[in-house]
Amino acid sequence: MHADFSDWQNGWFGLSLELTVAEIDHLIGLLQFIRDDPEQHFHITSDYQGSGGLGDIEICQMTRSLPHNMSISGLALGPGETIRPNSQ
Repeated sequence: MHADFSDWQNGWFGLSLELTVAEIDHLIGLLQFIRDDPEQHFHITSDYQGSGGLGDIEICQMTRSLPHNMSISGLALGPGETIRPNSQ
């Protein structure tokens, strides 16, 4: 996995996570686990190499009445492209 944390110099920050196929499968499994058990959570952690940066991301099920402050968007598609159905 490779993470890139960007300071957009306007008060906001960006986070990019690049995962291998095996890491995607592992993430999906962990998300399914916390979906079914709201008392569980997991972390995505840094290797803590270098002088600083993003150290930890905690993932858990939103169970409290908090205001939503982020959303999930769709896939990045170019003009005229369509989402391919899963080949199963």
